[in-house]
Amino acid sequence: MEAASVCGCCGALRPRYKRLVDNIFPEDPEDGLVKTNMEKLTFYALSAPEKLDRIGAYLSEKLIRDVSRHRYGYVCIAMEALDQLLMACHCQSINLFVESFLKMVAKLLESEKPDLQILGTNSFVKFANIEEDTPSYHRSYDFFVSRFSEMCHSSHDDMDIRTKIRMSGIKGLQGVVRKTVNDELQANIWDPQHMDKIVPSLLFNLQHVEEAESRSPSPLQTTEKEKENPAELAERCLRELLGRAAYGNIKNAIKPVLIHLDNHSLWEPKTFAIRCFKIIMYSIQPQHSHLVIQQLLSHLDANSKSAATVRAGIVEVLSEAAIIAASGSVGPTVLEVFNTLLRQLRLSIDYALTGSYDCIITGGTKIIKEHEERMFQEAVIKTTGSFASTLPTYQRSEVMLFIMSKVPLPSLHHPLDMAGKAGENRNRLTQIMLLKSLLQVSTGFQCSNMLTALPSSFLDRLLSAALMEDPEIRLFVLQILISFIDRQGNKHKFQTISTISDISILMLKVDKCSRQDTVFMKKHSQQLYRHIYLTCKEENNSRAHYEALYALLALISIELANEEVVVDLIRLVLAMQELAQVNEDNLPLYGRCALYALGAAYLNLISQLTTVPAFVQHIHEVIDMRQKEAPYMLPEGVFAEKPRLSRNLDRLGPEILFRQSKISEVLGGSGYNSDRLSTPYIPQLTDEDRLSKRKSIGETISLQVEVESRNSPEREERAPAEEITYETLKKAIVDSVAVEEQERERRRQVVEKFQKAPFEEIAAHCGARATLLQSKLNQIFEITIRPPPSPSGTITAAYGQPQSHSIPVYEMKFPDLCVY
Repeated sequence: MEAASVCGCCGALRPRYKRLVDNIFPEDPEDGLVKTNMEKLTFYALSAPEKLDRIGAYLSEKLIRDVSRHRYGYVCIAMEALDQLLMACHCQSINLFVESFLKMVAKLLESEKPDLQILGTNSFVKFANIEEDTPSYHRSYDFFVSRFSEMCHSSHDDMDIRTKIRMSGIKGLQGVVRKTVNDELQANIWDPQHMDKIVPSLLFNLQHVEEAESRSPSPLQTTEKEKENPAELAERCLRELLGRAAYGNIKNAIKPVLIHLDNHSLWEPKTFAIRCFKIIMYSIQPQHSHLVIQQLLSHLDANSKSAATVRAGIVEVLSEAAIIAASGSVGPTVLEVFNTLLRQLRLSIDYALTGSYDCIITGGTKIIKEHEERMFQEAVIKTTGSFASTLPTYQRSEVMLFIMSKVPLPSLHHPLDMAGKAGENRNRLTQIMLLKSLLQVSTGFQCSNMLTALPSSFLDRLLSAALMEDPEIRLFVLQILISFIDRQGNKHKFQTISTISDISILMLKVDKCSRQDTVFMKKHSQQLYRHIYLTCKEENNSRAHYEALYALLALISIELANEEVVVDLIRLVLAMQELAQVNEDNLPLYGRCALYALGAAYLNLISQLTTVPAFVQHIHEVIDMRQKEAPYMLPEGVFAEKPRLSRNLDRLGPEILFRQSKISEVLGGSGYNSDRLSTPYIPQLTDEDRLSKRKSIGETISLQVEVESRNSPEREERAPAEEITYETLKKAIVDSVAVEEQERERRRQVVEKFQKAPFEEIAAHCGARATLLQSKLNQIFEITIRPPPSPSGTITAAYGQPQSHSIPVYEMKFPDLCVY
């Protein structure tokens, strides 16, 4: 009794803030917070803000004591009072009160009771939504990041409780992010030590709830309360986190995602990985998209010796990311992106040929599966196309030049690096894969100027690949050319070769040839025709090759044709007919019939495009005659599932052949160049054509040595110089009359040749003469520019090296013939 009275007497002497705090607690905790007394406490805290930190400390003491005594009803009342005080007070002294508040929240989170953990999390979330007036320089959230991340991985036996704890952990992380992400004075939440906990926790809930969805009941059976699950909350939190990421924080946010996918082997199914990066790409600011792509490329390089399925998963994610990225967001290092992809393609080819690679995980040698490497290669090719589709036209052109420069092709000065059969296989597979990548990039490419789309450096290398012996490589080259030339979307109308009587049903989109296209054809037409003609002579051409050749000829006629181009294309096709008729190259039976059919289909098309009635009539007469007597010379008979062939190709009547004289006559009457039409087409072979046929590197090197030795200066020096004497001059004077007669005859032959010879022969002849003239001029310049000897011999430099006088160009004395 005495003790009670002493307490009662001392209670009146206690500080007012303690009495006000004590009064908010009822005798029975089930009655809840005493609201009238809570209002008094709030008014006191607002009137005397300097007491706020003491109120917080006292409430903290009571809460810690109640937790240890398991009086959870009073714990809830204390947290409710703290929440109301936080919401009401925004004075400068609130920092000290927040320290007490966070101490109490941490105490609740440390408890093993799920209800207390959830209660503490809810209070922290309310606190996170409060905007403080004054910054805090010393506050730390390390404990909360660690504890909330741990709650996200809860493994409680009760599924409902486990779900609640995980959702509380996600909400807590969301609160930490909101509280710290925009305040530079707070703890830097973007540090790797925090990101390595926050991001994997969110991905863990995304991943595991996704697995549980396959076992969950139908949406009709779920209640309104169950609609929000940890996966949805985690995705929302992840989107909010990434949306707040600045340029310098993207790397720290993406790296934990990559590590999580590696640790849990989530690249192989690739569904979850694609979903994660879709969330990332749609959440970050668009101008930062290229940073994500660079992170993925670096990760692909780091996993270059991982399993093919892992690499394929990374590349698939890259492809999806490139599609989402805005145009031009691949970043400033565009070529580096494609360089990485092509490097991985080459490594995959090496793995497929060797059959094994050193595994970075197990440390031993891993045997590869060929179909997995093939899947990875196809994924890289698809990704290359996806990247290119996001680029503007000028960057796509650069990418195509870059890829073409990586294709290994034989040349006079850069022979292929072969080491027996393995080297040949490596080069062949590399050529095929890079050309497939180039085809992906060129698909859908639109450029109004063919000179910029197909520059000489690109076209020369591409056409040299058209003469390789491998039929697959030649087919890819033809398809790439078709993709470039087709700008009106007509190529799908020429997928099958036929001789339709009315091409209007094709609904072709025909546009007038522009000035730039005319310039392009003047520069490159003969090169194109020559490669088309030489491709037709290949023995291992298949139906696909002839269909591609037909489409290429048709598209040139529609996209790039003027009168001169039409004449040359007709001459080219008639030369193909003669190639099949004469058969000097011993073509197979199918190849000869295919050339006849290809010529019939193209001449049928071009005759209707030119709309010259007599030309159309002649073509239809020959086609009708073939239908009656030689169906094996028409596409409907040759390019069928069961081709109709005949061995009687050496005894063909003139009525079933297209006659050059007749075509020249009917088109000459309509304004076309009849002289040019009547001249047979004869391509000029070059060293490139012969070199591309070389199978052995030994032959390539021998040809290279032969050409270089023929043009080497040592050879010129060894040639004996002609000695001029009195007898030589006397003989020249005596024979002057005969020389004049020979010169007159030579001039007559030159004039006749220029009047009657084909243009290609004249061009080749003039090119050779120009080369000879250039070499002579070089000799003259060398003699003229050579400085005179010094009177005192050579001048010795400071270091003992002989040094000769150099005469400025403006002081040189040039012969009259060299001055313009």
